[in-house]
Amino acid sequence: MDNSIIISPLGFREYDARWLYPESINSEGIKLVGKGFGTQVIKKNKNPRVSVGHDYRSYSEEVKKNFIEGLISTGCNVEDIGLCLSPTAYYSQFDLNTDAVAMITASHNENGWTGIKMGIDKGLTHCIEEMTDLKDIVLNKKFVEGKGNYKKIDNYKEKYISYLTKNKINKKIKAVVACGNGTAGIFAPEILRKIGCEVIELDCNLDYTFPKYNPNPEDMKMLHEIAKCVKENNANVGFGFDGDGDRVGVIDDKGNEIFADKIGLLMARNISNDNNNSKFIVDVKSTGLFQNDKILKKNKCETIYWKTGHSYIKRKVNEEKAIAGFEKSGHFFFNKPLGLGYDDGINSAIQVCHLLNNEDKTISELVKNLPITYQSPTMSPYCKDDEKYDVIVQLIAKVNEIKKNNIKIDGLNIIDILTVNGIRFTLEDGSWGLIRASSNKPSLVVVTESPESDNRKKEIFYFIDKMLKDTGKIGEYDQKI
Repeated sequence: MDNSIIISPLGFREYDARWLYPESINSEGIKLVGKGFGTQVIKKNKNPRVSVGHDYRSYSEEVKKNFIEGLISTGCNVEDIGLCLSPTAYYSQFDLNTDAVAMITASHNENGWTGIKMGIDKGLTHCIEEMTDLKDIVLNKKFVEGKGNYKKIDNYKEKYISYLTKNKINKKIKAVVACGNGTAGIFAPEILRKIGCEVIELDCNLDYTFPKYNPNPEDMKMLHEIAKCVKENNANVGFGFDGDGDRVGVIDDKGNEIFADKIGLLMARNISNDNNNSKFIVDVKSTGLFQNDKILKKNKCETIYWKTGHSYIKRKVNEEKAIAGFEKSGHFFFNKPLGLGYDDGINSAIQVCHLLNNEDKTISELVKNLPITYQSPTMSPYCKDDEKYDVIVQLIAKVNEIKKNNIKIDGLNIIDILTVNGIRFTLEDGSWGLIRASSNKPSLVVVTESPESDNRKKEIFYFIDKMLKDTGKIGEYDQKI
C-alpha cells in the first residue's frame, strides 16, 4: 500500500467502521473507503444516488469531503444532507428515495475517533458479510471507476423534525433532555417540545470536545447528571441521547436509571394493546420477562431473542416484519406504523412519551408493576480478539454437556440453550446466563438474571466465571458483581 495512505484493517468492525483520525486512517485512507463503499453500491445499482451526512465533530466535515470524493470517483451521485444524526441519514434514504446511505460518525466514542455507518437496502446497515466484503475491496483496491456528481441538500434538518413531530401528546410531560454536547442537541429538545413536552435542556449546546462526559446513555456520569436534573426539576422523565442520536437512556421520575430492556418491555406492552399478534425482537442480553409476559401473551404477541448489534436487530425486525425491536444498549427499532425499521433515539423517546400519555401512572409506577428480576450489569472480561470466538465454541460444548448430564447450577437444571449469539442458557425457574464475544473489543460479554433472587443471579455468574477461568484465556473484567 502507498506510504501516503494510512488505513488500519482493524477499523472494519462487525457492523460499522471506526478509526482514530488521522492516526489509524488519514484523508487518503478515507477516500479509499469511499471508493470501496461506492463499488459495493454500483454493483447493486447502476447510476446510484447516495445520501451522506455527518456529525458535529471538528473533523467530520473533512472526513465526509474525502469519503464523498471516493464515492463520486466510482460513479455514485452524492446527495449531501449536511450536519445530522444517524437516524436523519437513514430517514433520508426513504424520503429522498436514494439507493444507499452513509453517515460519518464515531457515535459516542471519545474525541479523536471517526467512523462510518452505511447501508444499501433501505432501513438496514452493513452486517459482517458486507463489512468483510468492503474490507477486501478497500485493502486490495478492487474499485470500479466512474464519474458521479455532487448535490447539496439544504435545510434537511427541518424535514426530519417535521416527520417526527406529526403525532402530538395531550398530557403535560416535563422531560429532561440530555445530549452530552453531542449532535442530538440541535434536534432532540426542539422535537420533544413540538410533540407537546415541557423540555429542560441539559448539555444540549454543541461542543465536540465533550467537556463533561461522552454522550453515551450507558455512561454512569451522564446518567447521574440526568437523575440529578430530574429530581431538581420534579420532571416526569429524563432522556439521554448518544453522540449520533440512534440510542436513548431513560431515567424515571424518581431519578432511577431504567435498564433499556425493561423500557422495551413497557413499550412492547403499550404497543401490543393496539397491535395484537405482533412480533417483537430483543437481543440476547435482554431480560427473560418478555417470554412469559402476561400482557404480551394476552395480546397474542411473540418475542424472538436475536444477536446483539444494531445491524442484526434491524435486519431481524425487517425479516420477521416485527413491529419493534429492543436492544439492551438503548437501540430501539420501530417498524410501520411507528417508524421505518431503523434505530432512532428521539423516536424512541417519543414512544416513551406516548406510553406515559396513555397511562395514568408515572414511569416509576409502571416499572414497579413489572415482575421483579435481579439483573447483573454487562460485564466484560478481557479475551484476545483471535481467541474469543474459540472460547465461545468451547463453552457451548461445555454447557451442552452440563445440560445432557443434568448437572445442576444452584440446584437447578438447564432447560433451554440459545446459541444465536454466543450461548444463553436458561434454568428451570427462568434464571439465565449469557456469554458472548464482544463485536468490537478484545473481550467477552457476560450477563446474568434471576426472577427469584439476587443470590441466584450471583451463583450463575460464579458458575460462568469458573468456566471462563478454566479456559485459561480470560483476563481482568471491566466490572464484576
